[in-house]
Amino acid sequence: MDKTCILIVDDNPEIREIINVLLGGEGFEVSEAENGAQALTLIEQQDFDLIILDIMMPKMDGITVLKNIRAQGNDVPVLILTARSEVDDRVLGLDSGADDYLSKPFAAKELLAANPVQEVPVSVCL
Repeated sequence: MDKTCILIVDDNPEIREIINVLLGGEGFEVSEAENGAQALTLIEQQDFDLIILDIMMPKMDGITVLKNIRAQGNDVPVLILTARSEVDDRVLGLDSGADDYLSKPFAAKELLAANPVQEVPVSVCL
């Protein structure tokens, strides 16, 4: 059986590693991007079942990445995971096409509970 593919997009390598270990331990196949531009390149090359996306990143912010994903007609579930926790930030993220929004710092149980991929068909990870 193929594993569910998740893309983590965050400029902080420690955050990427924590999420990778957490989700990898749950049996997910995890890829990483350190900025928005790299994320869009990976998304063009591979189908993902979930994208976990930070907002504040160099080269291209997460909201711009999200708008690009949606403009291409890609309906992959996107979970925004960011330090920006104000109501206006959450509304902007959701209005831009995010499926869920989680603020840092986060608990492992919280991230796993917000993960919608249990309901999504599995893609083939390349």
